[in-house]
Amino acid sequence: MEEPSGLPVRSQSWELTGLRRALGPARDHARQFLEAGSDDLAEDLLQDALVVVAELVSNAIRHAPGPCVLTLSQDGGRLLVSVRDGSASSPAPRPPDLSAGGGGFGWHLVQRLSERVEVYTHGESGKTVTATLVLVGGVKRCEV
Repeated sequence: MEEPSGLPVRSQSWELTGLRRALGPARDHARQFLEAGSDDLAEDLLQDALVVVAELVSNAIRHAPGPCVLTLSQDGGRLLVSVRDGSASSPAPRPPDLSAGGGGFGWHLVQRLSERVEVYTHGESGKTVTATLVLVGGVKRCEV
C-alpha cells in the first residue's frame, strides 16, 4: 500500500500478553519501529508517540481481559497507533484523580497528543483504539 505521496506505508504488529509487564516491550517495539523509519524524527515527537503507545496499551491491560495487539503504521508524516483488546466497551474519559493517585490522565493525554482518536468495535469480540499522530511540524503538544 502507498500513501498519496507515493511513499510506502510501513506497518508492524505485536501480540502482547495483556499483563502489566507487556508495557515495557510495547514501548521498546514502538521506539525501534519509529527509529527504523526516520533518521530525523525529533526527540519530542518520539516521546509523544511513546506516551500514546504506553497509555493505549496501559488502558487495554487495565480495562480489557486477556491479550492485546499493538499495531503501528507510518505513512510518511503520520503515525497510527492501534491497540486491539478483548473489551467491547469504549474508553470513557474520567476526571483525573489528583489526590489518591487513581489515574484518569491517560485518555486526556492521548486526546491532546493525537490529531485524531477513533474507536472501532468488533461486536462482542472487542475493539480497536487508533490514535493518529503527526510526526512532522504542527504536532499538538500538551501545555504544562
